[in-house]
Amino acid sequence: MTTRSIPQHSAPAIDSEPTTHLFAIGQTVRLRGGYTVFTSRFGDIYRVTGKLPPSGNSLQYRIRNEREQHERVAVEDSLEIVRADEQGENTALVDRTFRR
Repeated sequence: MTTRSIPQHSAPAIDSEPTTHLFAIGQTVRLRGGYTVFTSRFGDIYRVTGKLPPSGNSLQYRIRNEREQHERVAVEDSLEIVRADEQGENTALVDRTFRR
């Protein structure tokens, strides 16, 4: 009796690594310069209010600016972290410029 081996194809590897968001809820971020999907003043500071599931290959976040009455959705690639010392500088500059 002859045994014939049947070639087996290996299945593609499944990425079992969980996708990790870079930004945490409550963290302060700003939209990067350049073209964005929604309108925003460059330099506006937002707070991350939620993490959303990925859209394609892009992780998403809910963000909110205290001067707006709504939240926005932004992809991770369009955000950058705001250092604590920058937050004070931006507020002071706005106050000096517009004499609030």
